Amino acid sequence: MIGNSWDDILKDEFKKDYFKDLVKFLNLENKTKTIFPKSEDLFRALKLTDYKDVNVVILGQDPYHGEKEANGLCFSVNHGVQSPPSLQNIFKELKSDLNITRTDTDLSDWAKQGILLLNTVLTVEKDKAFSHRGKGWEIFTDKIIEKLNEKEDPVVFVLWGNAARSKKTLLTNKRHMIVESAHPSPLSYNKGFKDSKPFSKINNLLTSVNKKEIKW
Repeated sequence: MIGNSWDDILKDEFKKDYFKDLVKFLNLENKTKTIFPKSEDLFRALKLTDYKDVNVVILGQDPYHGEKEANGLCFSVNHGVQSPPSLQNIFKELKSDLNITRTDTDLSDWAKQGILLLNTVLTVEKDKAFSHRGKGWEIFTDKIIEKLNEKEDPVVFVLWGNAARSKKTLLTNKRHMIVESAHPSPLSYNKGFKDSKPFSKINNLLTSVNKKEIKW
C-alpha cells in the first residue's frame, strides 16, 4: 500500500546514490554561484500539493533563471515580479479560453486546489537555462510521475511542449487523462498553444470524474 504523503513516498529516493551525488553537486554550486530557487522553495510544489491531493499535474522544464523569478512552482513567479513570456502567454490563453483576466503571477492558489506545478529539473544557475539538466533531478521527478501514475484516483496530466510530452511513456495507467499541446513559450505559442483551450479541457475532465473545477 502506497503512502499518502510525499515524505512517505519519496523517503527511499533521498537515500539513493544519485540523490546523494545531486546534493553534493548543489552544495558545491552554492558556494560559488547563485542558484534558483532559494533552498526553502526547492520542494515547494510538493509541500503545497501533497500526493493524496493531486488532481492535476502541470509539467514544466526547469526554474526561471532570472533574479527573483523562480519560486518552486513551474511557470509561477512571486507577487509583484513581472510575468515572464511563457506565463504571459498562459494568461493570454486563459483569457481567450475562459474569459478570465488573471494578474497574480504567483500560482500557489492553483497548487492549493490540487494542481502539482512540477518542473522536471528543480534548480538552475542564475542566467543559465538548463544548467542543471542531467545532474539527477530527472531521475527524482520521473519517480514522482511514476508514483502519480500508480494512483487509483484519476489525475489530469498537462503536457506542454516536447520535454513534457516525452514523459507520456511513464503514464501507463488508463484511468489518468492527458491534455497536451505546444509549449506556451514565445517560440511555440503560435505553433499549437494558442487556442488550445487547456483550462476548459482540464475542468471538463475533472467534472467528468466528479471532481471540482479549478478556480483559475
